[in-house]
Amino acid sequence: MVFPVVLLRLAEWILYQLLANSCYRAARKMKSYGFHLGYLSSKPPLRPSPFPSVTKCDLEGRGSQTLACDIHRVLLRSHSFFPYFMLVAFEGGSILRALLLLLSCPVLWILDHELKLRVMTFITFCGLRTSVMESMSRAVLPKFYLENLNLHAYEVLASAGSKVVFTSVPRVMVEGFLKEYLSVGAVVGTELHTVGSYFSGLLSGSGLLVKHRALKDYFGNSKPDVGVGSSCVHDHLFLSLCKESYVVNNEEGKSNTSSVMPRDKYPKPLIFHDGRLASLPTPSATLYMFMWFPFAILLAIYRILLGVLLPYGLAMTLGVWSGINLHVKGSVPEKSDPNKGVLYVCSHRTLLDPVFLSTCLAKPLTAVTYSLSKVSELIAPIRTVRLTRDRKQDGETMQRLLSEGDLVVCPEGTTCREPYLLRFSSLFAELADEIVPVAINTHVSMFYGTTASGLKCLDPIFFFMNPRPSYYIEVLGKVPKELTCGGGGRSSCEVANYIQKQLADALGFECTKLTRRDKYMMLAGNEGIVHEDKWTK
Repeated sequence: MVFPVVLLRLAEWILYQLLANSCYRAARKMKSYGFHLGYLSSKPPLRPSPFPSVTKCDLEGRGSQTLACDIHRVLLRSHSFFPYFMLVAFEGGSILRALLLLLSCPVLWILDHELKLRVMTFITFCGLRTSVMESMSRAVLPKFYLENLNLHAYEVLASAGSKVVFTSVPRVMVEGFLKEYLSVGAVVGTELHTVGSYFSGLLSGSGLLVKHRALKDYFGNSKPDVGVGSSCVHDHLFLSLCKESYVVNNEEGKSNTSSVMPRDKYPKPLIFHDGRLASLPTPSATLYMFMWFPFAILLAIYRILLGVLLPYGLAMTLGVWSGINLHVKGSVPEKSDPNKGVLYVCSHRTLLDPVFLSTCLAKPLTAVTYSLSKVSELIAPIRTVRLTRDRKQDGETMQRLLSEGDLVVCPEGTTCREPYLLRFSSLFAELADEIVPVAINTHVSMFYGTTASGLKCLDPIFFFMNPRPSYYIEVLGKVPKELTCGGGGRSSCEVANYIQKQLADALGFECTKLTRRDKYMMLAGNEGIVHEDKWTK
């Protein structure tokens, strides 16, 4: 009986805030800005700041100083935090939760900053497991934070010896990234109320964090050496409590390309990340995604049926007509031994790599894999064979398959989305001297066709749901006999490393020593070994 009463009071409070307070604010906004449509996507004019621009900050000699700043509109170039709430709602919640957050956009427009954060927090976090948020902060959000880092603000942050971030956004959304990637010592943010292992969607008793009060509580009578904030008036009081203050103006924000953080300047390399969304889900991008979704499902089914039912040439032609960008380079190598197949060694981007290679070569291939869902095996237009992770047994299986025909192997053992190649398993090098490296790369604009913690059976479907997915395949020349184990007496590790370097050079990628285990430990908290009784493997 208590729970319905609590819900009723919460509904009454929200209704009062929306009708009594927000309508007045909306009227003020309409009076000030009229019907200027540009205001829907931009911020109201900001008053000139009394503090100098962050680009004027001297970076030398700050190793012993303490810096205080915010992540919202300071470290991040994007002015709205809505896309990051949407990421948590879609990836950690469900498509219905994401749709509800999108439908709240007209209401969010008329709310002030505090109430807007409360509403987005409630929709995003109500009923969400705390463990899911931990996974989001580790595997999904860092990619989008890194891509939106403000270069000028980060350089000032990196120059300081001690760093403290004060933010009104939920602490759980930013703390992991700030400490892991930016080496921030402490993060003071809005705390969320939990019930057991679930978020209630409400703020804790302390409410929404007020930055200047939090700064006073944290530092007491002392002051941080440097403060960095936005040019918003609300940040002026926060900055006035610092010995030296700078602001990130609009020209240092999202509209200025000089503030974009290049990949080679990332604090840490971005190699692994998870989640289905490939681009930042702004309100307009999310609206387009939901409008595209019904057509995307039908298109994905159509593209899958093309590969399953039609001959290679016709399937490739109709696939290209459906919007698939296919770039093929190289030619089919000739066999030197008619009694043994050719071993194709591929970089691994999606589960569809062997399928696209077979289609482009217009010849049947057999693919070996460590883990494949039952659904993927069912719809695969080529033969697939499971390996057992027992080196001797797997070697015998691959030798038998090579005696029957051509074989495809992805020695990385798992997919990688970024321009890196994982360490190659050397088993394949011991089995054949006719080895053909194949450089494979993909590009998507809306959905990733891989996952570490989601349903792997949906990987091909999500890839084909993209409007114009791209596949790049380059068949390189055969590995010279003198560089193989049998013909040249090379060790299997030497051959594997040589082929990895060949593929990396062809793709413009970087070689790493990371493995499948490293990927799954980071993204999913396990070693990536799926038990036979799980249909999602």
